[in-house]
Amino acid sequence: MSSSAAKKVAAAPVRACTVSRDVQNFDLLIEDMEMELGEAWGDLTFAFAMKYLDQPDARELEFLAIALDDEDAGNMAQIEAIIQRARGLDIEVILIAEELGPIVLHRLLRLGASDFVPYPLPEGALHDAIGRMRQASTAVAVPPGAAGGQMQSAMGGKKGSVLAVHPLAGGAGATTFAVNLAWELANAGGDDAPSVCLLDFDLQTGSVSTYLDMARTERVFELLSNTAVMDRDFFLSTLQCHNEKLHVLTAAADMLPLDMITPDDIERVLNMARANFDFVVVDMPGTVVQWTETVLTAADSYFAMMELDMRSAQNALSLIRTLKAEELPMDGLRYVLNRAPKFTDLAGKARAKRMAESLDISFEVMLPDGTAQVTQANDHGMPLAQIAPKNPLLKELRKLAQAIVEARRNAARIAA
Repeated sequence: MSSSAAKKVAAAPVRACTVSRDVQNFDLLIEDMEMELGEAWGDLTFAFAMKYLDQPDARELEFLAIALDDEDAGNMAQIEAIIQRARGLDIEVILIAEELGPIVLHRLLRLGASDFVPYPLPEGALHDAIGRMRQASTAVAVPPGAAGGQMQSAMGGKKGSVLAVHPLAGGAGATTFAVNLAWELANAGGDDAPSVCLLDFDLQTGSVSTYLDMARTERVFELLSNTAVMDRDFFLSTLQCHNEKLHVLTAAADMLPLDMITPDDIERVLNMARANFDFVVVDMPGTVVQWTETVLTAADSYFAMMELDMRSAQNALSLIRTLKAEELPMDGLRYVLNRAPKFTDLAGKARAKRMAESLDISFEVMLPDGTAQVTQANDHGMPLAQIAPKNPLLKELRKLAQAIVEARRNAARIAA
């Protein structure tokens, strides 16, 4: 591969170009480009790229592979201009990034880059990115009658139930509830247990990966930043499996801006998960964001986790007022009181009753204190059932999971 941009680009036909400070710094990219395109590609420096995009030959390009590392911070204005110019010419852009922060990547993707691949390139990653890009660009409209069947085939054939969990105060136990509810759902019914997917949408402090001893991978960021080209294989390959029963989408490896994903992104992920699993459990961030409404609307049950204290009461009141002011659906809201008073604690039960009356709500689920065994299970990265099978909190979660599964089966029998 010649390092001369002018000579290489002048050779015809050129279907794609790398754009970088120095392509020799990305030797794996050179190998993959040659494997994918043979000699039908060129390389451009940042300075030459804009000049070339103004030439007639640039209209024949299929895509640019822009390779960046942490030394390119000073070139961001140039890079942004290249992306915008390329997209203006309907040329796709794939980012190849090494040690580049998620905020910078988020901005570049929002400017029009269609995909992102980390560097060093995982085996087959560039091939997959080019395939997704071509699939998206060659998609054609289908007759209305055929669209439903084709979409169902591409996504999956199920129509799963969405169960979201939203903490109304820090430490209210929402992630513990989500993880263990998902595990109990995946084990309800023995051999006929439903398929379950757990999605960690707490982009900044998500701890589902910690509670299930899973690694946070760059592939999650790749998925969330490219939902428009996500297919069933891409989605399923991003999930991790706990004990061959529970499929999990962890939070990304780095903290991400809460506005990095849009309502459309969330809707696509939820639809894909529902099409492939019987139940989709979503661990939500404590903050209300622009896509909270998307999850709230899609959820069959939206569990609001709280405790018997003033901060939970005030936050619950704020949430209720916000939902009413925005005229958002509240039918799916189910209030969960964690660390609820024991049967013999009459004073505590009276306090819980007064709280519910003052908020004009009812606690549909009341969970006992799981004691230190909950912390032990979380620290060991295992569901509570595998650490303390007789824990009182686990018993209530198991009852809830069985009731949810039975209600879905009854609904399916009625529909049939």
